[in-house]
Amino acid sequence: MAKNKEEFRADVDKVLDMIRGGLAMHGGNVEIVDVEPESGTVQVRFQGACIGCPMSEMTFKAGIEDTLLEMLPEVKTVVQVA
Repeated sequence: MAKNKEEFRADVDKVLDMIRGGLAMHGGNVEIVDVEPESGTVQVRFQGACIGCPMSEMTFKAGIEDTLLEMLPEVKTVVQVA
């Protein structure tokens, strides 16, 4: 059975919590903007020092996107929004 939006968001949030500690050490954070369980799409936005950081693209790709895709098979697409 497919997860509803709230369940999907909660699962994504649990995974992001594992990443947030490292971001916080550098004054940053990541928030969920929206989730679409039907398509498996997750939209996230950087906060704090992550905004404009030269490493933010690598952090997004290797940290956030790869981790979500690996740990939650129902995630198909991760989008970074401003």
